[in-house]
Amino acid sequence: MYIYKLGNIKDKKEALKTLGVESGGISIMAKKMELFYFFIKDLKTPAANILKQDALSIGADLAVPGGVILCEKPAYDCILIGSRKHMEILSKKELAQPFGLKALAVELKKFLFLNTFPLQIMGVINANDDSFFEGSRFVAEDAIIQCERMIEEGASIIDIGAVSSRPGADAVSVNEELERMKPVCDMIHAEKLYEKATFSVDSYTPDVVEYALNRGFTMINDITGASNDDIIKLAVKHEAKLCIMHMQGTPKTMQKDPVYDDVMVEVNDFFEERITKCEKLGLGRENIILDVGIGFGKTLEHNITLIKNLAHFKHFGCEILLGASRKSMIDKISPSVTAQRLYGSVADH
Repeated sequence: MYIYKLGNIKDKKEALKTLGVESGGISIMAKKMELFYFFIKDLKTPAANILKQDALSIGADLAVPGGVILCEKPAYDCILIGSRKHMEILSKKELAQPFGLKALAVELKKFLFLNTFPLQIMGVINANDDSFFEGSRFVAEDAIIQCERMIEEGASIIDIGAVSSRPGADAVSVNEELERMKPVCDMIHAEKLYEKATFSVDSYTPDVVEYALNRGFTMINDITGASNDDIIKLAVKHEAKLCIMHMQGTPKTMQKDPVYDDVMVEVNDFFEERITKCEKLGLGRENIILDVGIGFGKTLEHNITLIKNLAHFKHFGCEILLGASRKSMIDKISPSVTAQRLYGSVADH
């Protein structure tokens, strides 16, 4: 006999099928092979004690600080640990419990039945001379050539913007932004490139966004996170997708000592508020994309926390966009100039 520890098994059902497990047991065992860890912030102390006992009774567990059993504080942060099967049981069991555990059960259920979306690659073209990575800057005919190259190389979304959002960037007038975007939008429309890929307009200016949407663009990439109702209304009118990005501050100020009590909680609350706003204006979650905004008002630690726990935001039922290419966080991990951050970009994504 020989035994060795297995690494992560991506397709658990396929592994069990290959082993020869009977079909009826594959689904049951696969649920037991998937381990979950849920961080629960400010759980009421009575709820923590109840959940601890309920978890232990089925073979799961709740990691709690010392003092919980004596109720020394009104609330505690905890970590719930268990398999998918355990979480399915608790998502039903806690519905009958008090102290906020019913709401916890509802949230657990959301995580267990998430929507899945195909992986896509977004190419980025900056129609300006100020974006932080010189290699992404293209204007007029060159931008069209680069669009075609990106599509050939596998990009299914092309994001085009005319205003730099790098840290410290100055604002640009509506007229100037529109003048930069018009030639590119017109050429995309004339060449019917929108039939080959999804084109995204990186702007929060209604006039610019509407111009692009009238030229075959079907996605809005809004770094201000749907702060302007007019942008949401344009998405509804043109049946376009809207990417809501989180940013603390503005490009001019965002990297001046960004501070969060808990970056995961604050970004989650931001998305909750903006999604609710979009839905009230008629934009459904199937047309909403979420972007945590790597490098937009975040320290290295904030960025790493968000990337490490990115799957959390899937509970909203929306697609997720991650934009970390050549960001300065790569330099902080492994010192490098912008042009040398390709491998760090691949690792982050």
